Amino acid sequence: MQDAFIGSWARQPHLSVEMLGSLHDLNHRFLDLLGARAGDWRLPGALHLPGEVSGQVAPLSAAQRAAAANCPYALFDLRFHDTEHWRARLASAGHWRIADATVVDDDMASFVRLALFYAWHVASTGKLTAHLLLGMSEHTAAAFRGATLNGLQALAASETVNLTARWCTSGAYWSALTGAASRADAARLRRVQLFGLQLAAAARLP
Repeated sequence: MQDAFIGSWARQPHLSVEMLGSLHDLNHRFLDLLGARAGDWRLPGALHLPGEVSGQVAPLSAAQRAAAANCPYALFDLRFHDTEHWRARLASAGHWRIADATVVDDDMASFVRLALFYAWHVASTGKLTAHLLLGMSEHTAAAFRGATLNGLQALAASETVNLTARWCTSGAYWSALTGAASRADAARLRRVQLFGLQLAAAARLP
């Protein structure tokens, strides 16, 4: 029943194969970033994983990370739930200068740039899609729909400070995800993915 629920959700007409494929690729890239920062999760820019979880991501093979990344939602977050943040940032995007950007590594800046372009594309397809995939509010999706690609490009470097693992305080979720992936336990992995859908739904409750 749980597998049927996840499969049914992923086959909704607002979710194209290309859209989900791009999301899985972004999730995989994000897991690669997490693995590369194993052991320094408390430091600025360490993506805010709970406890030892980054150390659990690092040993995963490419195939295991791909399996973990195969979720019908983003494993990363850029404060997409924060409407006021994105209203202000997108409104000022045209005035943002390279000199204003913080110094970040190229891999993180590249990932954030791709994630913002993906968010813009998803928001442009309809508010429900942005909510389901990224946890984005309707107002935030509307702000992204009004953004320009040049404006997003200008914001990419400065927004790296807001890149985190989704549900970064849930050690239970991340430990379960990495554990199921490391054991190639497909059934357990699907149950963890359902857990993620439940977390996404709970985040929208008043």
